[in-house]
Amino acid sequence: MELLLILAVCAILGAAVGFSAGLLGIGGGLIAVPALLYILPIAGVPQQNIPHVAIATSLAAIILTSFASARAHHKHGNIDWRLFLPMLPGTMVGAMCSGFIAELIAGEDLKKGFAVFVILMSINMAYPYKPTGKPRRLPPFPVLFIASAAIAVLSALMGVGGGAMMVPFLCLCGLEMKKAVGFSSANGMLIALWGSLGYVIAGWNVQGMPTGSFGYIYLPALAGIIATSMLVAPLGAKAASTWPTAVLKKIFAALLLVVGLKIIIG
Repeated sequence: MELLLILAVCAILGAAVGFSAGLLGIGGGLIAVPALLYILPIAGVPQQNIPHVAIATSLAAIILTSFASARAHHKHGNIDWRLFLPMLPGTMVGAMCSGFIAELIAGEDLKKGFAVFVILMSINMAYPYKPTGKPRRLPPFPVLFIASAAIAVLSALMGVGGGAMMVPFLCLCGLEMKKAVGFSSANGMLIALWGSLGYVIAGWNVQGMPTGSFGYIYLPALAGIIATSMLVAPLGAKAASTWPTAVLKKIFAALLLVVGLKIIIG
């Protein structure tokens, strides 16, 4: 009965994640992680591991959603695949390490860290970065490696794809916006893939995890989320052409601010 309840609730959550992603272009982790913090206790996840499992499960769900986004950007020629040569190593290393870093952080501290991240993202959504200035040459390999690794670590630690950080960085480096967004979508898929693998390995021998756990990833919740998010995302994208998305983004930013503060206050 508990398993069916979790599947049903996470299917509803997946629909909300997919629709919001299509409508507002936001990462699903900003919605999924806070919701999973309240859903996972039903499954019997140990209290101290709930933030780790919420983040890991959200990250795993991003693999498919980022793949769909990256495929669409590739069809429109918006992905500069040459960027992967200097940035892929840093992305892989940073994302893989995130699970082991998260294991060293107490659950309560990790939850509060996510709350701060949510608050910062709400500010970014309300007042988005708009690139200005003349195009510049991309930095050398060491800079791209360090930047991609840092973005991957933080993104995977927070259970998001990293677009909110990668896109401004690439725009500052001189890449045009649509190319930055396109590359970020493909890079987000790799962050989610390697980050999920890190969380699986880091959580493999954790005691007390419920049946259906794969490391720190809780598979029933993951199944519920991905079952509906992929189906509903196109509806959100269609609604974006007629709904006042600029106003909705500011409303959603205010809700994120409230969620972040609620998590911190407890």
